[in-house]
Amino acid sequence: MLKLYFAPGTCALASHIALAEAGAPYTTEKIDFKTNQQNSPEYLKINPKGRVPTLVTDRGVLTETPAMLAYIAQTFPQAKLAPDDAFEFARLQAFNSYLCSTVHICHAHKMRDARWATQETSFADMKAMVPKTMGACFNLIERDMLNGPWVMGENYTVGDAYLYTLTLWLDGDGVDIATLPKVKAHRAAMESRPAVQKVLAEQKA
Repeated sequence: MLKLYFAPGTCALASHIALAEAGAPYTTEKIDFKTNQQNSPEYLKINPKGRVPTLVTDRGVLTETPAMLAYIAQTFPQAKLAPDDAFEFARLQAFNSYLCSTVHICHAHKMRDARWATQETSFADMKAMVPKTMGACFNLIERDMLNGPWVMGENYTVGDAYLYTLTLWLDGDGVDIATLPKVKAHRAAMESRPAVQKVLAEQKA
C-alpha cells in the first residue's frame, strides 16, 4: 500500500492522478498548509524538505514529482503510463523536468517570494512578472511541446497528469487559457477522465 501526502491546490495533484490512473493501492493524508503542518516535527521526519508531495513506499520515501511519476509508471507497467522505449521515456522525463524546474518556479514567484528575496519591492516585482513568465512557459508548451491530444501524442502518460495540474494554476497567474487552444483542449480531455474526476473529489473531501 502506497501513501501519498498532499495539499489541495499543489503539484501533488499530479501524483495523485497518476496513482488513480495506475490502479495502484494507495491511501492519502492531507497536509494543512494553513497551520504550517508541512514544517511540523512529525512531517519533517517523513520529508525533511517540508513540502508536498511525499510518497511512502515499502522501500522508502520518494519526493519530487518527476521521480514519483516515473516510479508510479514503472511500478504499474500494465497501466501504460510511460513509454517503454528509452528515448521516448527520456522525452517524457524532459517534459516533466521542464514543468518542475521552470514552470513551477515561475508560478512560485507569486507566493513564495521570500525564498529568493528579502525586500518588499522585490516581492512586488516578482509577482508582477508571473503573468509574463507563466505565459511564456505555456506559449512554448502550446507551440512546441504538447503534441496532442496528449503530451506524448496518441498515448496518455503521467506527463498529462502533471501538465493538467499546472494548467489549473493559469487563471490565478493571470494567463488566459483561451489563448492556448491545445492546452485548453487538453484540460477538457483530462477532466473527462474518470480517474481525474475521482481524484478531484478525493481532494475536496
